[in-house]
Amino acid sequence: MSPSKERWDARRQDVSAAVWRVMATRGFAGLTLRAVAIEMGASTGLLTHYFPNKRALVVYALNILEERTHGRLRQAPPAPGLAALRTALIDILPLTPDGTANNRIWVASWDVALADAELGADQAARYEGIRAKLREHIAVAQERGELPGRDGDDLAAAAIAFTHGVVVQTLFDPAAFPPKRQVALVDRFLASLAQN
Repeated sequence: MSPSKERWDARRQDVSAAVWRVMATRGFAGLTLRAVAIEMGASTGLLTHYFPNKRALVVYALNILEERTHGRLRQAPPAPGLAALRTALIDILPLTPDGTANNRIWVASWDVALADAELGADQAARYEGIRAKLREHIAVAQERGELPGRDGDDLAAAAIAFTHGVVVQTLFDPAAFPPKRQVALVDRFLASLAQN
């Protein structure tokens, strides 16, 4: 028998916290019903009432990641256009321990999404959402004469690809990519866009 909605809602915070801790320390490869149960101090049998299989657990974990990403504090852009684009890109970078954990989990989720067509489609939609937000900043920057009038979608794709490249390099070699260097790299990238 499935747990009641009230019981699930009451346990949701405990389950969410345990799933997050497992992902932060072991990534998606280590995300199992057993690992979450141990983290909660509960039985695997208890979790099977909520998650009938690992895929259901992974879907739930991705939802938690999405919620945490959207719910985190973001910097307010100092101005529209290029400054807002810069702020949006810097918000992606692993500049803090929390930002590093969040990025580590997102990068680990790519493997899961690539192996599952439905999860892959969800990830593609997330990227389209990110590019759409960047396109808005790019359009304003172009109107203000801060960026050349090239294809906004190409500029958004290049910006997210560059920024995620910095993220991945930082995760693998944090000593070589301290926060100051990450920000400087984004600034040089944006300066190069503005010159072309």
